[in-house]
Amino acid sequence: MCGIAGLIDWQARSGPDAARRAVEAMTARLVHRGPDAEGLWHDTDGVATLGHRRLSIIDLSETGAQPMVSADGDLVLTYNGELYNYRDIADDLRAEGVVLRGSSDTEVLLEAIALWGLETALKRSVGMFAFALWSRSRRELVLARDRLGKKPLYWSAHGGRLAFASELTALLTLDTMPRDIDRDALTLYMRHACVPAPRTILAGVNKLMPGHTMTFRDGEEKSDCYWDLRAIARQGAREPLDVTPDEAVKTLDGLVGDAVAKRMIADVPLGAFLSGGIDSSLMVATMQARSSVPIKTFTIAFDEEGWDEGGYARDVADRLGTDHRELRLAPDTGLAMVDDVAAFYDEPFADASQLATWLVSRLAREDVIVALSGDGGDELFAGYSRYGWATAAHRRFQRVPQGARRAAAALLADAPLPGSWGDRLRHHAGMADAGDTDELYRRLVSAWREPSGVVTDAREPTGVLWDRTLMGDVPDPIARMQLLDAMTFLPDDILTKLDRASMAVSLEARTPLLDHRIAEYAFSLPRQIMRLDGEGKWPLRQLLYRHLPKELFDRPKRGFSVPVGAWLRGPLKSWAERLIDRRRLNEAGLLNAGAVEGAWRRHQAGRSGWANALWAVLMFEAWRDSHGFA
Repeated sequence: MCGIAGLIDWQARSGPDAARRAVEAMTARLVHRGPDAEGLWHDTDGVATLGHRRLSIIDLSETGAQPMVSADGDLVLTYNGELYNYRDIADDLRAEGVVLRGSSDTEVLLEAIALWGLETALKRSVGMFAFALWSRSRRELVLARDRLGKKPLYWSAHGGRLAFASELTALLTLDTMPRDIDRDALTLYMRHACVPAPRTILAGVNKLMPGHTMTFRDGEEKSDCYWDLRAIARQGAREPLDVTPDEAVKTLDGLVGDAVAKRMIADVPLGAFLSGGIDSSLMVATMQARSSVPIKTFTIAFDEEGWDEGGYARDVADRLGTDHRELRLAPDTGLAMVDDVAAFYDEPFADASQLATWLVSRLAREDVIVALSGDGGDELFAGYSRYGWATAAHRRFQRVPQGARRAAAALLADAPLPGSWGDRLRHHAGMADAGDTDELYRRLVSAWREPSGVVTDAREPTGVLWDRTLMGDVPDPIARMQLLDAMTFLPDDILTKLDRASMAVSLEARTPLLDHRIAEYAFSLPRQIMRLDGEGKWPLRQLLYRHLPKELFDRPKRGFSVPVGAWLRGPLKSWAERLIDRRRLNEAGLLNAGAVEGAWRRHQAGRSGWANALWAVLMFEAWRDSHGFA
């Protein structure tokens, strides 16, 4: 895996030396993404300067160095990612007379684009990537991002210059880069606990959308979607595959096996994250079945009542025969590391499992350079418990007129109801007045239900979560929730967390279940196959039954979650109180101090449901400190 950056000065006004220094400064900020080597290329006319930081995984020799120039001399590529079917594409290129200089997937991608064109090369690619491609003859830059959004790419165009980089912090080395916090984007962050693409936390800076390319030519820009998950889901809803459950499982077995096998290709040590749940257990079982030596596996465990699931991972590892390592965390772990975590996220980010993901990445990096992760099964195969809960709850709520539900919700919002039963009653009342499952889903995934009430002078943009036409495209509510998660929560939260946490320690993380061929197949299956017998992820469960007994994993699953709510009442309390001090918030003028204080009081009084909202505020404030926006 790597870090990329570049600067296009359409009029070449700054001069090649200044452009070189600027790009060198950007790539220096990305050294954690690529500690093994650095490279820089600039055109003779001074317009284009591309930079690269390399984490060597495939073809460790100089023939894999970047930025890389095509054999015909026209195209220049700086590339972050892995092309898992590069050997198959290389064979096809050789069959058409292409002579490859080395054995890197970078060269295969570059020469495929040169021979077939960008669109065909992208359609034939199986992998994760973000790259920039400069055409010297057309004086044109193309940015591209993989289908599901595994790798990040930021860009900003102003003043006759275009800058791009793998992380926002690299762009901030440029003196001309905007540094104004986008208050509307901040409302999106307060809802999602991350900033969804194409926005960023800064006005005038953008993220490339998953499955998209952006073409820039002398001040003009054009966006194209080369892979549309919504269209795939719409087609699957209208014309699902005519398959039996057994046939579906058989086909899926082949897809998962091939995806895992391709992601085990590396010229460096490789292992896997193992949480003990269905997805990671299936992935590790598939890996171990294809390996002649024990796979190295890694997990995080907590010395905290109700949160220690390390034993489940150990049981799976023992049954599969992996070489397993566990990191056990004390209750005060968060206090020692929380500021470090905020620092390596280039944008504010508040998924509470970010700390655990970083720690398991750091643990793995002691032994391996590549680690496979089980992310993706919940979104693609209806695994989240909120799917079933939302549909069942909506059916119950509809028995009561909405006006009565709304009145009950208002009455119980701040009623002095003690204990956990009171919290549950308030939670259900707060959901009961939702008009439909889409609104109910939106509330379930929101850190703050009304973000404009906590961000001052802002209006929340409405995105795909408010798109009523989705009901016509995907009528089944669970399938629609899956699609919304796959389009928003997956790339903007789950994959952002995995990328930043792993790259912070120079570890490449690969996600076999998010092979786009598996995603396409999942959204084409008949809906009833996803939840046969009332169980989410039914097809994945059937595959795992072939490797492990049911009792090892048929249970509620937390993954690498952390007890952030308890920490905010305990070891992180003083840290949090400093960050949300009323004077500090009022001086910044970004957040409503009264709303934050109200949430803090409720949480400290033992009320549930406020931990995620507070964590979003706290990680934003910690991000401001660590990135110089305080």
